[in-house]
Amino acid sequence: MAAPNALKDTLSWPFFEDRHRALANDLDAWATAQVPHAHGPDVDAECRALVKSLGAGGWLRHAVAAEAGAAIDTRALCLIRDTLARHSGLADFAFAMQGLGSGAISLQGTAAQRERYLPRVAAGQAIAAFALSEPEAGSDVAAMQCHARIEGDHAVIDGEKTWISNGGIADFYVVFVRTGEAAGSRGISAFIVDADTPGLAIAERISVIAPHPLARLRFTHCRVPLSQRVGEPGEGFKVAMRTLDVFRTSVAAAALGFARRAMQEALQRSITRQMFGHALADFQLTQAKLATMATTIDSASLLTYRAAWQRDQGRKVTREAAMAKLSATEGAQQVIDAAVQMFGGLGVVSEMPVERLYREIRALRIYEGASEVQQIIIARELLRG
Repeated sequence: MAAPNALKDTLSWPFFEDRHRALANDLDAWATAQVPHAHGPDVDAECRALVKSLGAGGWLRHAVAAEAGAAIDTRALCLIRDTLARHSGLADFAFAMQGLGSGAISLQGTAAQRERYLPRVAAGQAIAAFALSEPEAGSDVAAMQCHARIEGDHAVIDGEKTWISNGGIADFYVVFVRTGEAAGSRGISAFIVDADTPGLAIAERISVIAPHPLARLRFTHCRVPLSQRVGEPGEGFKVAMRTLDVFRTSVAAAALGFARRAMQEALQRSITRQMFGHALADFQLTQAKLATMATTIDSASLLTYRAAWQRDQGRKVTREAAMAKLSATEGAQQVIDAAVQMFGGLGVVSEMPVERLYREIRALRIYEGASEVQQIIIARELLRG
């Protein structure tokens, strides 16, 4: 089955190689057959099942580095999220969190860490989580308070983490804590903490408007071997930023997938909905809305896949990735809102596709750097130039 026209047109751009085009088409066919569109009541169970299914299908191997020093193919990562988000927000979440949760290990893990965790993540046999945010340290990572003291060959962790995706179902967490080698961001280290480690507890499960596993973690004298440290002492902030740099562009791609699905629903609605003896599509107001939606999606697509291509060429993409995330997430919110409006009352009926998209897109404007943070990043990079 070929990719839908919107993504098929995108795939014709020179950013991609034939293997990327084949990947998108194959995944679309797989997702059509394997991924449920509606969510049931047990989101934890659904997420676990999706991770296993994505692993068995071979898709999760694109979210982890195949070998030490190997780069993750950013264009492949983005195409997968673009495609999965169009089919199911929870499927996109399950894929993305496997990559983000294990990203530090892919980038800077030791041989032993890579051997222990990455094959199971890629096979869908272990669920990963990225534990960075705290109640008073979200965008301002350097303000974190969760800390660890070194006792012999162990680190003893105390404090809390919150807004942790896969919290409560993860098999392990990559946790960023203050270790005090220097002030500010230079005194943070990263540790892999297995979910069954004594002293780690799920303090609270957090419910959000687009359901997915989310929790607040509490660490109480949690002892972790120093062999579980990822990267050098005091370099956890760099590890976190390197990980986010890989996956920030893919957030933009997920937003594109949501927007493409909304556009698809809106087009179908405009053709079939009759008003005053005409199809909704016959009205110039509708045509103007559709034109704006299409232009918004294409503009964000160009920024997103430019950033992905540049990163795959080994270039620094701090500004480009921020532009992509800002444009795609804000634009997708506008596209989805327009689609809801075109559906009228049906647009706010629970579990209608556009209603579900309306809930799913909102978080993307916040996580992995809120839109306002992306604006600061873009301006800072311009001023440096």
